[in-house]
Amino acid sequence: MKYEWRKKEKELYIPKRKPELVTIPEQYFFSIGGKGNPNEQEFAEKIGVLYSLAYAVRMMPKQGETPDGYFEYTVYPLEGVWDLTEAGRKLNTLDKEELLYTIMIRQPDFVTKEVVERAFEHVEKKKPHPFLNEAKFGTYEDGLTVQMLHVGPYDDEPQSFQLMKEFTENNNLERISLQHREIYLSDFRKVEPAKLKTVLRYKVKAIE
Repeated sequence: MKYEWRKKEKELYIPKRKPELVTIPEQYFFSIGGKGNPNEQEFAEKIGVLYSLAYAVRMMPKQGETPDGYFEYTVYPLEGVWDLTEAGRKLNTLDKEELLYTIMIRQPDFVTKEVVERAFEHVEKKKPHPFLNEAKFGTYEDGLTVQMLHVGPYDDEPQSFQLMKEFTENNNLERISLQHREIYLSDFRKVEPAKLKTVLRYKVKAIE
């Protein structure tokens, strides 16, 4: 039976439309970083590189290679960790050109360094791209976080972040940094803005 993250990991990927406190364990990701407006072509091309790598792993058995511990699964959703440059933090309004991002796609636990190397080789051969050399594989562990499901346009996210801020303050917690994570449950190319579903998260710590 195919492993479905939507069903097996609901606490991580299908939160409620109100803030909650969760602990995110260490996870494996393909990732690629950048700076600037996510509406520009470079951002879209980097997303394409990540999906090429993710599907290279997913489809390995059909290429005659089955990694140890492999199981059939649904490819995880695109995620993005967002921050601002020093100049961007000094502005009163958001300048998307000052955004810093690391976009990523989670990988199953069976993915090893050898599997990663084979994935890169497959993409380089089948679908080479100048941004491929910027992609990396590694682990991330967010730990204690506040998260909630945001439904609607990306530009309306400040409303949800305000709810998260109130939850954080009311539960004796402190946000660690301005950096936050977004998990894109909807394909913005196919879903109208009002129905977009995005998981919002940021790291917190208890106030002593």
